[in-house]
Amino acid sequence: MSRPVVVDSVAALRAQVHGWRRDGLRVAMVPTMGALHDGHISLIRIALEKAERCVVSIFVNPTQFAPSEDLDKYPRQLARDLDRLGLARADLAFTPTVGEMYPAGFATKVSVGGPAAGLESDFRPTFFDGVATVVAKLFLQATPDCAVFGEKDYQQLCVVRQLCRDLDLPVEIIGAPTIRDAHGLAMSSRNAYLGEAELNIARQLNVILRKAAAEMAAGADQKDATAEASRALVAAGFTKVDYVEARESLTLAPWRRDREGRLLAATWLGKTRLIDNVEVPSI
Repeated sequence: MSRPVVVDSVAALRAQVHGWRRDGLRVAMVPTMGALHDGHISLIRIALEKAERCVVSIFVNPTQFAPSEDLDKYPRQLARDLDRLGLARADLAFTPTVGEMYPAGFATKVSVGGPAAGLESDFRPTFFDGVATVVAKLFLQATPDCAVFGEKDYQQLCVVRQLCRDLDLPVEIIGAPTIRDAHGLAMSSRNAYLGEAELNIARQLNVILRKAAAEMAAGADQKDATAEASRALVAAGFTKVDYVEARESLTLAPWRRDREGRLLAATWLGKTRLIDNVEVPSI
């Protein structure tokens, strides 16, 4: 196993990608915040199916964290991450500092409407501005042909697609299926915060969402189904429920029964916030 090439400056990143382009190679990108797990590795595998070279960015982006959130506690384990990237055969790790991404005097923000409205934005109002800004920068820095994002962060995936459409960014956005543990819990870097008892509770999230989605697909009123899902989450031991909502899959507009949908949820276990989503078939 060999680790990928590691660069921490935009200039070095562009020089490496320029060399690949000169050789006629297609380039894919997987943006991450590190603390890599099997879900991230699945994105890299898809990236390498779509392109000859894969860039993985590892950057804990401060602009998508509110002052009350866990920026300082977010897991950082670069040496382990680089080992995992080597096993996954990623070609390059881009590991910029905050100063490299947001140098002194930085004053630009990218704001996306449409699918960014509601859900996460109701509880994390600065989140998607931070995501859109850093993703736009990464795409302009690395100029990938395609980029892979997990469906676990489904609203984020929709926001990134909207960003590329609206700004004519020539990057194909590929959505990758959520990777789950043997009990159905979506892989997440924040799962590391959970003790064994909390993990047992967390594994009920997907079970409860799938039950609600099946009921809606069978004709149940969506307000009744989502309200019951919220009650079931609390009864299962979750501390608080931020939302359980059904939206159209492509636009994240309110779900209609004749459209394919997603049932999305955000909930808390103590100080740890978990999100997940499941498909709602059209009727």
